[in-house]
This record gives sequence, C-alpha cells and structure tokens, in this order.
Amino acid sequence: MSGSGARRGKAFVISAPSGTGKTTICHKLLAQDPQLRFSVSHTTRPPRPTETSGIDYHFVDEAEFERLIASGSFLEHARYTGNLYGTSYAAVESSLDDGIDVLLEIEVQGAKLVRDARFEAVFIFLLPPSLDELDVRLRGRGTDDDAVIRKRLAEARSELSMAEVFDYAVVNDDLDTAVEQVQQIIRAERSDETDEVKARYGREGVVAEWRKGAEKG
Repeated sequence: MSGSGARRGKAFVISAPSGTGKTTICHKLLAQDPQLRFSVSHTTRPPRPTETSGIDYHFVDEAEFERLIASGSFLEHARYTGNLYGTSYAAVESSLDDGIDVLLEIEVQGAKLVRDARFEAVFIFLLPPSLDELDVRLRGRGTDDDAVIRKRLAEARSELSMAEVFDYAVVNDDLDTAVEQVQQIIRAERSDETDEVKARYGREGVVAEWRKGAEKG
C-alpha cells in the first residue's frame, strides 16, 4: 500500500442494461482520463470478434469460474443471460491501494452485490433513451438472435427496477454528451464537490424523469 496518509483511489461502478452503450462509454472514459484504470472482469461468455482476453474480459470456462468462486476470489459475481460474470478483489484493491481510481463495468445484479457488500464506490447507472431504442440498438449490433434479444429486453425491464442501487444516472441519448456527463460526476467525486452533479444527475430524479418520458411498452 502507498505510504501513510496517501490518497486511496476511488472506485466507480458503471452498469446498464445490455445495449445501452456502457462498454463504449467506458472505453472513451479510459482513453480520456489517465487517472482511471479499468478493472478487467471475468466471464464465461464467448468473446465477440472485437474483444481480446485480458483487455476486455478474462474469458474463462465455467469450471475455472467456479474454482474462482470457491477460492473467494470475487468481490461480486452473477449469472446474466446464461453466462457468469465476476469482479475479482485482486483487480480492484491493488489499484485503489496505489491511489489509482478504478472503473468497474459490471452487470446491474453485480452492482447490487457490491453495494450490499458495503464496498466503498460511486455507482453510476446508464439508461437508454427508451426501451424501444434499446431494442433497435440490440438488433443493430448483429451479435444476438431474436430469442437472445427478447431475453435481454426482459432483463432490462428487471434491471430498471433495481435503479435504487445507484447514486447517479445518465441517459445515453448522445454518446459524447453521456461521456461528458459521466466525466463531470467523476471529477466532482474526486474533488468532493458533488452538490451540482447530485442535483443534475442524482439517480432518483433522472430515473423518475426517464420513466415519465421515455419508457414505452
């Protein structure tokens, strides 16, 4: 650990329904903010063509994932749309102890487990413009068949009911705007001057407004 009195890093948890754009937003945040380090999660999901093991995820089989669970390696783990996802303690604590801020891109179920574990973090929830738009985005990715897309939309509805887990919420209507809004939250939390961002992006108000104007079907 860093010397006595040294700043401990902050953990920023970003979660969203699948297709909302959290991976793209996280990549942009990391590219623009040298003070952030990405926590690489484990998953049993097969890699997509653009993904690299050890950079996007640690891709492992179920047997290895279960071994890691049994050894107590995970801060959180959850099954999502048939695959396991988990965040290891090692991926987070070493960076925080070195005074480096850590970005955790995890599923909503996993974020709830992190919150329940009383792990100190800032929790940011990303919302699609609407569920109809989420459907369009999922189909536009071309990576999932219709049955999987329907399952992901059902999961999204369930995840929206878990929004109270989060401190902040940002609607990803325009990508660059959403990235800037998350950056505002991160900067404010680092400086402990959060009154303005809590007023603008506090989860309760953003989600209530989203439900009034954006949720369809």
